[in-house]
Amino acid sequence: MSHLKNKGYARYDLMQQLDYEGIEADYQALLDYFEDLPVDEYAKGLNRYRRYSRALVLPTSGQIEWLPTLTKNGEEYSAYFQGKFNPEYTGSYREFPCIDEEIQANKLLEKIILFDYHETFWKEEDRIMPIHVGVHFVKLYVENDSDKAVSSPNCFHQDGEPFTFAHLIKRENVQGGTNAIGVPKAAGETFDTVNQDDVIEVFEITKPLESYGVEDSAVSHYVSPIEKGGAEEAGVRSVILIDYQQTVVADVDD
Repeated sequence: MSHLKNKGYARYDLMQQLDYEGIEADYQALLDYFEDLPVDEYAKGLNRYRRYSRALVLPTSGQIEWLPTLTKNGEEYSAYFQGKFNPEYTGSYREFPCIDEEIQANKLLEKIILFDYHETFWKEEDRIMPIHVGVHFVKLYVENDSDKAVSSPNCFHQDGEPFTFAHLIKRENVQGGTNAIGVPKAAGETFDTVNQDDVIEVFEITKPLESYGVEDSAVSHYVSPIEKGGAEEAGVRSVILIDYQQTVVADVDD
């Protein structure tokens, strides 16, 4: 049984586990793409940058199919909804600039998406339907000693999707960005307020493609804000977040 299914979370080193000829060049393309992420319009002043796109993994072929986008003022956006699970945006959609097509086709990104997909587990009636995938490129960036960059939500939380994975792309000159896994009832707490008995593990991901995944119903999770480290250059923490959700068939009697 996988650690994810047994414990509710698991840690990975995908630079080793996905090792293939050309992985370095594909990783560099992802790394370069993070340099010009647009500001997260829902986090002005919080030093967060973001792109987001949605896809399907098709159960018969195992292929990835990227979904259509919204167009506003000539720009393409994808909508993200967490229902009640993000206390900062309860019941509301957020619209983020999409990930460019050449990056969607990046071989390493495709392999990461499929690796995560094969770690997930579903009821039989869900497994025969397409699985919905949300791909978030998120960068926290601090230039000055007084700056702080914050993830959303800034507390232990659950996402609302059955599975979420985080893959580090870059961590440089950063203090903070500490990950924690807690029991579900820790949701809403921070490191300052959480009962330590409700914290399962605290760790940092520091190497390229060092990763972790969570089963949303089994645990809560948190990443603390970052501040600039002791070196002169800016502090950066760039991560690809990927969530997985089953296709829900409507009950016609509702």
